[in-house]
Amino acid sequence: MNNFGRNLALWVIIIVLLLLLFNVFQPGSVQHASQQLAYSDFIGDVNSGHVRSVVVQEHNITGTLTDGTSFDTYAPQDPTLISRLTEKGVEVAAKPLESDTNPFLRYLINYAPLLLMVGAWIFIMRQMQSGGGRAMGFGKSRARMLTEKQGRVTFDDVAGIDEAKGELQEIVDFLRDPQKFTRLGGKIPKGVLLVGPPGTGKTLLARAIAGEANVPFFTISGSDFVEMFVGVGASRVRDMFEQGKKAAPCIIFIDEIDAVGRHRGAGLGGGNDEREQTLNQMLVEMDGFDSNEGVILIAATNRPDVLDPALLRPGRFDRQVVVPNPDVAGREKILRVHMRKVPLASDVDPKVIARGTPGFSGADLANLVNEAALMAARLGKRTVAMLEFENAKDKVMMGAERRSLVMTEDEKKMTAYHEGGHALVGILTPGSDPVHKATIIPRGRALGMVMSLPEKDRYSESRSWCIGKLTLAMGGRAAEEIIFGPDNVSTGASGDIKMATDVARRMVTEWGMSEKLGMVAYGGNGQEVFLGHSVTQNKNVSEETAREIDNEVRKLIDAAYDRARSLLLEHIDQLHRLGSALLEYETLTGEEIRQVLRGEKIERVVVDDPMPENRRPSVPPSAPSAPVAPLPAPEGGGGVGTAPAG
Repeated sequence: MNNFGRNLALWVIIIVLLLLLFNVFQPGSVQHASQQLAYSDFIGDVNSGHVRSVVVQEHNITGTLTDGTSFDTYAPQDPTLISRLTEKGVEVAAKPLESDTNPFLRYLINYAPLLLMVGAWIFIMRQMQSGGGRAMGFGKSRARMLTEKQGRVTFDDVAGIDEAKGELQEIVDFLRDPQKFTRLGGKIPKGVLLVGPPGTGKTLLARAIAGEANVPFFTISGSDFVEMFVGVGASRVRDMFEQGKKAAPCIIFIDEIDAVGRHRGAGLGGGNDEREQTLNQMLVEMDGFDSNEGVILIAATNRPDVLDPALLRPGRFDRQVVVPNPDVAGREKILRVHMRKVPLASDVDPKVIARGTPGFSGADLANLVNEAALMAARLGKRTVAMLEFENAKDKVMMGAERRSLVMTEDEKKMTAYHEGGHALVGILTPGSDPVHKATIIPRGRALGMVMSLPEKDRYSESRSWCIGKLTLAMGGRAAEEIIFGPDNVSTGASGDIKMATDVARRMVTEWGMSEKLGMVAYGGNGQEVFLGHSVTQNKNVSEETAREIDNEVRKLIDAAYDRARSLLLEHIDQLHRLGSALLEYETLTGEEIRQVLRGEKIERVVVDDPMPENRRPSVPPSAPSAPVAPLPAPEGGGGVGTAPAG
């Protein structure tokens, strides 16, 4: 039985004993043999000489009759009673009125407040000593020790981030054999900061370090230090390091440290001082006068830009390990790890899936495998085939299908030509990513979608690629205007316009791709005041320069629109063929789009599966699609999606 169960049983026993004592000693528990007399009968017995003696206690009278019978009665205010008793020769005695409660209960009532205060004080002291999450334990650290029962993780369970594993292998070697480093005067890093996008495996890496080194592993979230009470955060930091010192050598892992480690300085709100006090205590514990030898602090964040510089200096987090999204080889390894427990069909090739998922994180790939397994289970299959992985990628990228959405024929035609314009411009524009898939099936918030797939991982963009992206984005609106006229264009291009405006503005203000404005960075200090930056926003461009920036952005977008319109007018027959094919088939792969443009007939392989014919997707291409959510398009139009830079 744990401490909570023992304490609860003790209090239950004490309460039961008190109730029993109360029942034993209460006045009603003693049955008196005396006879209750009415006052009139008592006066009659006195007058008749039948009363031997009485004891008067204010209005209560007890006594004995001449035959030895005891009695008691209640007397009203009667000033002649005593004289009448003495006249009849009755022995009269007087006593002060006693309480009808027994001595034990009387003492209990008198000393109950003191006993309650002493009991409450003992209870509070015991709770403060036990710590944890009980009452008054809010000053204790909420760090939890990971045990073998919760699953041991090793580096074999971590794939796709070999460089990060190599950086952290040194930590493991130190914990296994400290003399190897200390004999040459080396010191192990006191803190390691894992930096990377969400879902890349930062927490998994930290658990793997503890599993490899076989040392105690404490884990806590950055938000666990934040509390409504002043000083609690600093107290928890102190207690956390005290736990670490007792279990040294050990690892303390702080997840999402940006919740407590943000910039100190000018923020808004009164709660800023409490968070800064917590951060100051953490800085002192990591590299102050007291030594924390054997306690290695590992923290993870996806916002290193908001952390306080004092937290990142050497001596505290003196090693920063970048955990990026995996490359194609890393994605293949991650897929193989997650496919271990999934029965796969013979046509599943992790290399093909990895090539078609640039930008996917480890968590995205795990979700992809899980979605494919769920789809296969829903269809009653025994294995997961490539078709399920393709359908799962479509669901992750573009959202779930909305087959129940009823569209008119005019809306379908508008959407088909809109998406056909995107696809045709994407194929005809040099420098743009190859078109992977086009669909007019409503998915998520979009009525249609065109997905472009990079041929390989991209880590930077060229000017020609940016121009191609702008031209591709303008293809949908240009097709609407050519086919339906300027007065009948739809709102479906809103997402394309926003994306194109953002790319063009960054080309001008950040990337130096404007011939007129040159290679100069324009813009304000767009830093968030709530992250500890300055309250005032400095605008470092004049009104004239801002006007020039707007003109350059407009020029880039107008030029892209003109290029898209010219391409579509030049290949108007292919646009009509593509629009008709989308209306007929609803979804076309990249190869099928090229077949349509060449004037060839689309031939689809019939896949033997229990999915209804009207819900069967197109044949999966040789390379899957990119893991990015498409830009949402309002009802009545579509959108274009492209894979991000790796």
